[in-house]
Amino acid sequence: MTHILVFGDSIAWGAWDAQGGWVERLKNLTNEKNKKYSTDKDFWCLIYNLGVSGEISDNIITRFDTETKSRLSENKENIIIFALGTNDSSFLKSKKDNWVPIKRFEKNIQKLIDLSSKRFAKTIFLGITPVDEDKTNPIPWATDIYYTNENVKQYNKIMSKICALNGAEFIDIFEVFSKSGPNRLLEDGLHPNTDGHKLIFEAVKGFLDEKKVI
Repeated sequence: MTHILVFGDSIAWGAWDAQGGWVERLKNLTNEKNKKYSTDKDFWCLIYNLGVSGEISDNIITRFDTETKSRLSENKENIIIFALGTNDSSFLKSKKDNWVPIKRFEKNIQKLIDLSSKRFAKTIFLGITPVDEDKTNPIPWATDIYYTNENVKQYNKIMSKICALNGAEFIDIFEVFSKSGPNRLLEDGLHPNTDGHKLIFEAVKGFLDEKKVI
């Protein structure tokens, strides 16, 4: 039995997707396979969506123990996916710094890998999606907060580097979106629309297929 836990923010939670988001799509896929293979033991996979709107890496570290302990598979075939960094990378005008400063973000990614390595067979980080700066610089509903692609790239680079140093996996969603015309994949300049969530789902599914997880 494989349990896949997904930690993240509103994008992981599924904001703005008519089908519930890329994690929900992944859950629907594995549920269909669970039905098909329920009579034998070749496949059984449960997906847990632990995305919370507004989350930053600090929050995920705080709730990591409580959220994971009750959801681990006894046979240790557990996988964790972190889909975070969008909020961390945002710039707060009043603070004159990023929501989570880059050095703290780097330490937080390392901390999450250290925590995950004790309980999970595989740790995966999903890169941050691009933003449409015409709509996010600043965002209309919180004008102290600015999301820029320069910051997104910087935080993605840190995440990718720490993953490479620790043997964790990194899926470069920024690159996937960039190849497909990122602005058309965004609902409000920040959150993916239905097409954007579908693209993330396909990228994650392709990765998990390649690793023979699903």
